Formats: sequence, C-alpha cells, structure tokens
Amino acid sequence: MSDTAKLHLPDGQSIDLPVLTGSENEKAIDISNLRAKTGHITLDPGFVNTGPCESAITYLDGEKGILQYRGYPIEELAEHSTFIEVGYLLIHGELPNRKQLEVYVDRISKHAMIHEDMKLFFEGFSKTAHPMVILSSMVSSLSAYYTEASGKASIENLEINSARLIAKISTIAAFSYKKSVGQPFVYPKDELSYCVNFLNMMFSVPAESYEIDPDIVRSLELMLILHADHEQNCSASTVRVVGSSMANVYASVASGILALWGPLHGGANQQAVQMLQQIYEDGANISKYIELAKNKKNKFRLMGFGHRVYKNFDPRAKIIKKVCHKLLKKLGVNDPLLELALELENAALEDEYFIEKKLYPTLDFYTGIMYRAIGIPLNMFTVMFALGRVPGWIAQWKEMHEDQKQKIARPRQLFTGPNKRKYKPITERN
Repeated sequence: MSDTAKLHLPDGQSIDLPVLTGSENEKAIDISNLRAKTGHITLDPGFVNTGPCESAITYLDGEKGILQYRGYPIEELAEHSTFIEVGYLLIHGELPNRKQLEVYVDRISKHAMIHEDMKLFFEGFSKTAHPMVILSSMVSSLSAYYTEASGKASIENLEINSARLIAKISTIAAFSYKKSVGQPFVYPKDELSYCVNFLNMMFSVPAESYEIDPDIVRSLELMLILHADHEQNCSASTVRVVGSSMANVYASVASGILALWGPLHGGANQQAVQMLQQIYEDGANISKYIELAKNKKNKFRLMGFGHRVYKNFDPRAKIIKKVCHKLLKKLGVNDPLLELALELENAALEDEYFIEKKLYPTLDFYTGIMYRAIGIPLNMFTVMFALGRVPGWIAQWKEMHEDQKQKIARPRQLFTGPNKRKYKPITERN
C-alpha cells in the first residue's frame, strides 16, 4: 500500500495524493486525479519534475553516475555484449540465450535490404540535405511498404517490424552517406555482422573493398551500446507521445529521429568537434578557451563537458575514454583536431574549476573524436546516435502500448492570453 501526501490549496480544498516507490526506491507523487478532483493542474516547463509513465527499461541515477538497462549495469553490457544482444534485451526484457540470439541476428541480417524503389527516393533530396532529414523521411516511408504495421496490427507484428527497423535503418543511413558523397550504393551482405555490414556499406566502393579492422568494429559496437537507451529523454518521450495516438512504430521512430536532430539533444558530439575546429583555427590556444569557459559573462562553452543529468560523472564516458585512447593510438591518425582534443581533455581534468564544478568530459566528447578518427563525417554524427538509439525507442514504444494505464498524450496548459473579446469587422480596426 502506498503512502500519501496531502496537498492544501488556497481555496480551502485539500487532496490526498498517493506516493509511489520505484524498484530503486525512487519516489513519485501520483497527481493523475488532481484536475478531476480539484480543478487544478501542475505547471512544469520541460517536464523536468514530471514522470509521464512507469518504466522497467532503463534506470538512471545522475547523482551517483549509474546507468542500467533492464537491471544490468552498462559497464557489464559494454564489456561482454554485442549491440544486437543489447537491443534484444531492451525490447524483450531479458538477455537472449544462444538459440534466441542466433535467430534474432539471422532475422535482422536478412531484413537489411530495402525495397529497390526506395533508392529512387534518395534522388529527390538536394545535395545539401542533412542526413538526419533523409533518415527520418526514409524511416517514415517504410510504413508504405509494410502496411500491416498500422494501428493495433503494428503492435501485434512488432517482432518482425522491430527487426526490419533495426536492420534497414543502418542501410538507409549508409545510403544517405553515399548519396552525399556521390558514390554508388553498397548493398548489405547477410553473412556480415551488424557493425561490419554498416562499415562495409559506408566505406567500400566497387573499385576497392573495405578492410575490416576489428578494433574499429568493436569501437562502433561499443558506441552503439552506450547510446541504446537513456530513460525518458526528449526523443524517447517524443516516440511515446506520437505512438500514443496509435501511430505505427516506423512513424513513431521517425519522430524520435527528428527530436534527436535538435542541437540541444543529439548534436552534442558534432558540436564538440566544431568547437575543436574553432579552437584550432584560433591558434590552438587551449588555456585561452579554458579561461573563456570559466567566464560566466562570455558565451563560449566547452562542448562535451558536463551533463544535464549526470551531476558527478557520465558512466558511459568512463567506459569509452579507455577505448578512445586505445583506438587513436592504434590508428595513429595524424589529425591536429584529435591531438587538440586530448590536450583539452587533460587541461580540463586538471583544472580546479572544472573539478569543483564536476564538468567532466561526457560520452559525446569521446564519440565525436572516435567517429572522426574512423572516417565518419561530421554531418553523420547524429545519424550514428540514432542508429544506437533505435532499440531503445522501440522498447519505449512497446512498453507504452503494453501499459494498461496508457492514454493518448494530451498535456494541459495554463492559459495567459487575452480574455474573451468582441470581433471587429476589418472596417472598424485601426
């Protein structure tokens, strides 16, 4: 039985509100009957204090630096699992056994091809079209090819549609890159693993095959795992809101892609590299920019340092940091921006201001460096984020539809506009 909190209102009303406790001892006040019983609503810009759902997918504690998928610490999943295995865990709730994983991998591999007609869609985009625009449009258009994925049928057929989505989005992403550089599309191969397949579609050309480097493959695998879900963020919430109208999983995920495209959400790794470019072009004076970042009156910010949720450290950054340094050393890339990034990392980690404010490098700082090192262009960084996040979006969409308390999303508002006015004909208006 839940505890209760009592809310006293200025008009003399009072109401008992149930206090719920999550599995990690999180507390929530249930206000679902507040308006019906009192006529009042709560006002919470950005929903930073509002939980729109109960969820069993991802647990995040920003103060303690904890991230778990379905109860499994991200550190253990990153060390032992593949991206497809983690995707299965998020969507199905349990890690697969050997047979289940084999079937799942095979299903995804055999659905990586997109309909041949869809190749024509790429011709309709301008040369300057951002890959995220192409990605969201193409994912949404999958609804036209899998018409059984509508309404309740979308829920009933989620097993096959989720596999199609995870498989095809990597092909669409690679094709969007090939379109941007004017190279012919490279088709997926069933015998290749997910990450190897993606890299081959991205970087091989008819005249020359792509040499697979296992360290690059594992680095990509790890980055996708670390991006796979992150609780009720902007894009996950968008997927749930759109899905609550019974929009199918393709349309809902397409909406999540567009939410992720926003620079305040998925663009941090791209902004981190752009910041490095700015510093490099200004003479690579790191100490100058460290001081600018400390100056509250200056608009400059160190991108990729400090996280809105993690008030101590980003557990994903601790994992990726070691891999990042290993990858750069292995590749021996002669890139002044990458050298500058490592110098900036050291300078910030040793500066008392950043230590006191706990402004540590985030996942986005390291992934931006790593994507650049393996040859993925700047405008594809957010696409890579989206590839990793797809299983999480599908899991969120699935859980929402399985929730008996779920309703179509319909937030309230506090109206502050004009009171009722009399309409004036245009001849009487000043």
